[in-house]
Amino acid sequence: MTASATPAASGATPVPDLRSAADGIVRLLPHIGDEKLGDPTPCPAYAVREILAHIHGLATAFRDAARKDLGPTTEGSPDDERPVLADDWRTAIPQRLDELVEAWRGPGAWEGMTQAGGVTLPGAVAGRVALNELVIHGWDLARATGRPYAPDEASMAVSRELLTPTGDDGMREGIFGPVVAVPDGAPLLDRIVGLSGRRPGWTPADAR
Repeated sequence: MTASATPAASGATPVPDLRSAADGIVRLLPHIGDEKLGDPTPCPAYAVREILAHIHGLATAFRDAARKDLGPTTEGSPDDERPVLADDWRTAIPQRLDELVEAWRGPGAWEGMTQAGGVTLPGAVAGRVALNELVIHGWDLARATGRPYAPDEASMAVSRELLTPTGDDGMREGIFGPVVAVPDGAPLLDRIVGLSGRRPGWTPADAR
Protein backbone atom coordinates (compact mmCIF):
# COMPACT_ATOMS: atom_id res chain seq x y z
CA MET A 1 0.00 0.00 0.00
CA THR A 2 1.34 3.43 -0.95
CA ALA A 3 0.79 6.76 0.74
CA SER A 4 -1.86 7.51 -1.89
CA ALA A 5 -4.06 4.52 -1.21
CA THR A 6 -5.94 3.24 1.80
CA PRO A 7 -7.77 -0.05 2.30
CA ALA A 8 -11.42 -0.10 1.32
CA ALA A 9 -13.92 -0.86 4.02
CA SER A 10 -14.11 -4.43 2.69
CA GLY A 11 -10.35 -4.80 3.10
CA ALA A 12 -10.04 -6.04 -0.49
CA THR A 13 -9.81 -3.06 -2.83
CA PRO A 14 -7.68 -0.01 -2.14
CA VAL A 15 -9.34 3.37 -2.50
CA PRO A 16 -7.55 6.66 -3.21
CA ASP A 17 -6.20 8.79 -0.42
CA LEU A 18 -6.56 12.56 -0.78
CA ARG A 19 -3.62 13.59 1.41
CA SER A 20 -1.00 14.11 -1.29
CA ALA A 21 -3.30 16.18 -3.51
CA ALA A 22 -4.46 18.30 -0.58
CA ASP A 23 -0.90 18.89 0.57
CA GLY A 24 0.02 19.95 -2.97
CA ILE A 25 -2.43 22.83 -2.67
CA VAL A 26 -1.35 23.75 0.84
CA ARG A 27 2.25 24.08 -0.33
CA LEU A 28 1.17 26.71 -2.84
CA LEU A 29 -0.62 28.97 -0.36
CA PRO A 30 2.40 30.69 1.28
CA HIS A 31 3.47 31.90 -2.17
CA ILE A 32 0.17 33.66 -2.87
CA GLY A 33 0.46 37.23 -1.68
CA ASP A 34 -2.52 39.55 -1.46
CA GLU A 35 -1.32 41.27 -4.61
CA LYS A 36 -1.85 38.03 -6.56
CA LEU A 37 -5.48 37.50 -5.58
CA GLY A 38 -6.78 39.38 -8.59
CA ASP A 39 -4.51 37.62 -11.08
CA PRO A 40 -6.07 35.52 -13.87
CA THR A 41 -6.21 31.73 -13.83
CA PRO A 42 -6.82 29.06 -16.48
CA CYS A 43 -10.52 29.30 -15.51
CA PRO A 44 -11.54 32.47 -17.42
CA ALA A 45 -14.33 33.44 -15.02
CA TYR A 46 -12.20 33.04 -11.90
CA ALA A 47 -9.25 35.03 -10.60
CA VAL A 48 -6.93 33.51 -8.00
CA ARG A 49 -9.23 34.61 -5.18
CA GLU A 50 -12.20 32.77 -6.70
CA ILE A 51 -10.19 29.59 -7.23
CA LEU A 52 -9.14 29.71 -3.58
CA ALA A 53 -12.74 30.30 -2.49
CA HIS A 54 -13.91 27.46 -4.73
CA ILE A 55 -11.35 25.10 -3.19
CA HIS A 56 -12.58 26.02 0.28
CA GLY A 57 -16.18 25.46 -0.78
CA LEU A 58 -15.59 22.13 -2.51
CA ALA A 59 -13.54 20.89 0.43
CA THR A 60 -16.50 21.67 2.68
CA ALA A 61 -19.04 20.01 0.38
CA PHE A 62 -17.01 16.85 -0.20
CA ARG A 63 -16.04 16.62 3.47
CA ASP A 64 -19.72 16.50 4.33
CA ALA A 65 -20.41 14.15 1.41
CA ALA A 66 -17.89 11.70 2.88
CA ARG A 67 -19.52 11.97 6.28
CA LYS A 68 -22.99 11.57 4.71
CA ASP A 69 -23.84 14.83 6.47
CA LEU A 70 -26.17 15.96 3.72
CA GLY A 71 -27.73 19.40 3.77
CA PRO A 72 -27.02 22.97 2.69
CA THR A 73 -23.31 22.36 2.07
CA THR A 74 -23.97 19.45 -0.30
CA GLU A 75 -27.21 20.58 -1.94
CA GLY A 76 -26.06 23.71 -3.76
CA SER A 77 -24.39 23.71 -7.16
CA PRO A 78 -21.00 25.46 -7.30
CA ASP A 79 -22.45 27.50 -10.18
CA ASP A 80 -25.26 28.91 -8.03
CA GLU A 81 -23.20 31.93 -7.00
CA ARG A 82 -19.72 33.37 -7.39
CA PRO A 83 -17.43 32.06 -4.62
CA VAL A 84 -16.27 34.66 -2.10
CA LEU A 85 -12.92 34.31 -0.38
CA ALA A 86 -13.01 34.49 3.42
CA ASP A 87 -10.65 36.87 5.19
CA ASP A 88 -9.07 33.98 7.12
CA TRP A 89 -8.43 31.85 4.04
CA ARG A 90 -4.74 31.29 4.84
CA THR A 91 -5.69 29.23 7.89
CA ALA A 92 -9.20 28.14 6.89
CA ILE A 93 -8.26 26.41 3.64
CA PRO A 94 -5.53 24.15 5.10
CA GLN A 95 -7.82 23.26 8.00
CA ARG A 96 -10.73 22.43 5.68
CA LEU A 97 -8.51 20.38 3.38
CA ASP A 98 -7.26 18.40 6.37
CA GLU A 99 -10.87 17.73 7.38
CA LEU A 100 -11.62 16.63 3.83
CA VAL A 101 -8.73 14.15 3.81
CA GLU A 102 -9.70 12.67 7.16
CA ALA A 103 -13.38 12.45 6.20
CA TRP A 104 -12.52 10.29 3.18
CA ARG A 105 -10.48 8.03 5.43
CA GLY A 106 -13.52 7.50 7.63
CA PRO A 107 -15.52 4.26 7.81
CA GLY A 108 -18.22 4.09 5.16
CA ALA A 109 -17.07 7.17 3.26
CA TRP A 110 -16.61 5.25 0.01
CA GLU A 111 -19.74 3.14 0.46
CA GLY A 112 -23.38 3.77 -0.35
CA MET A 113 -24.80 6.91 -1.89
CA THR A 114 -24.08 10.53 -1.04
CA GLN A 115 -24.52 14.03 -2.45
CA ALA A 116 -22.26 16.87 -3.57
CA GLY A 117 -23.01 19.95 -5.64
CA GLY A 118 -26.67 19.02 -5.61
CA VAL A 119 -25.92 15.72 -7.36
CA THR A 120 -26.66 12.33 -5.81
CA LEU A 121 -23.93 9.83 -6.62
CA PRO A 122 -22.14 6.79 -5.16
CA GLY A 123 -19.58 7.53 -2.47
CA ALA A 124 -16.97 5.69 -4.51
CA VAL A 125 -17.49 8.20 -7.32
CA ALA A 126 -17.77 11.27 -5.08
CA GLY A 127 -14.40 10.56 -3.47
CA ARG A 128 -12.72 10.36 -6.86
CA VAL A 129 -14.42 13.55 -8.01
CA ALA A 130 -13.13 15.29 -4.89
CA LEU A 131 -9.60 14.05 -5.56
CA ASN A 132 -9.74 15.20 -9.17
CA GLU A 133 -10.96 18.63 -8.09
CA LEU A 134 -7.89 18.99 -5.89
CA VAL A 135 -5.52 17.90 -8.67
CA ILE A 136 -7.00 20.20 -11.32
CA HIS A 137 -7.51 23.26 -9.16
CA GLY A 138 -4.06 22.82 -7.68
CA TRP A 139 -2.76 23.05 -11.23
CA ASP A 140 -4.90 26.16 -11.80
CA LEU A 141 -3.29 27.85 -8.81
CA ALA A 142 0.21 26.76 -9.73
CA ARG A 143 -0.09 28.04 -13.29
CA ALA A 144 -1.62 31.31 -12.15
CA THR A 145 1.16 31.95 -9.64
CA GLY A 146 4.12 30.49 -11.51
CA ARG A 147 4.84 27.76 -8.97
CA PRO A 148 6.03 24.18 -9.66
CA TYR A 149 3.37 21.51 -9.36
CA ALA A 150 3.79 17.74 -9.45
CA PRO A 151 0.82 15.64 -8.24
CA ASP A 152 1.57 12.06 -7.27
CA GLU A 153 1.08 9.34 -9.86
CA ALA A 154 -1.78 7.64 -8.01
CA SER A 155 -3.82 10.85 -7.85
CA MET A 156 -3.18 11.58 -11.53
CA ALA A 157 -4.27 8.06 -12.45
CA VAL A 158 -7.62 8.70 -10.74
CA SER A 159 -8.01 11.98 -12.64
CA ARG A 160 -7.19 10.37 -15.96
CA GLU A 161 -9.76 7.63 -15.43
CA LEU A 162 -12.42 10.10 -14.31
CA LEU A 163 -11.81 12.63 -17.10
CA THR A 164 -11.33 10.29 -20.06
CA PRO A 165 -14.41 10.65 -22.30
CA THR A 166 -16.69 7.63 -22.58
CA GLY A 167 -19.75 6.81 -24.63
CA ASP A 168 -21.85 8.63 -22.02
CA ASP A 169 -20.36 12.04 -21.37
CA GLY A 170 -23.36 13.50 -19.59
CA MET A 171 -21.25 13.99 -16.47
CA ARG A 172 -18.83 16.24 -18.39
CA GLU A 173 -21.48 18.70 -19.55
CA GLY A 174 -21.39 21.88 -17.52
CA ILE A 175 -18.36 20.70 -15.54
CA PHE A 176 -15.49 20.34 -17.99
CA GLY A 177 -14.77 22.13 -21.23
CA PRO A 178 -14.13 20.37 -24.54
CA VAL A 179 -11.06 18.15 -24.44
CA VAL A 180 -7.88 19.95 -25.52
CA ALA A 181 -5.65 17.73 -27.64
CA VAL A 182 -2.09 17.29 -26.42
CA PRO A 183 0.85 15.68 -28.28
CA ASP A 184 1.37 11.95 -28.12
CA GLY A 185 3.81 11.14 -25.35
CA ALA A 186 2.98 14.28 -23.37
CA PRO A 187 3.45 14.06 -19.58
CA LEU A 188 0.51 12.56 -17.72
CA LEU A 189 -0.26 15.88 -16.03
CA ASP A 190 -0.52 17.61 -19.41
CA ARG A 191 -2.88 14.89 -20.64
CA ILE A 192 -5.08 15.27 -17.57
CA VAL A 193 -5.17 19.04 -17.94
CA GLY A 194 -6.16 18.66 -21.59
CA LEU A 195 -8.90 16.20 -20.64
CA SER A 196 -10.28 18.78 -18.21
CA GLY A 197 -10.63 21.29 -21.06
CA ARG A 198 -7.57 23.35 -20.19
CA ARG A 199 -4.50 24.12 -22.28
CA PRO A 200 -1.39 22.70 -20.57
CA GLY A 201 0.80 25.56 -21.75
CA TRP A 202 -1.44 28.28 -20.32
CA THR A 203 0.29 31.29 -18.72
CA PRO A 204 -1.17 34.46 -17.20
CA ALA A 205 -0.07 36.31 -20.35
CA ASP A 206 -2.74 34.39 -22.25
CA ALA A 207 -5.43 36.23 -20.29
CA ARG A 208 -4.23 39.68 -21.36
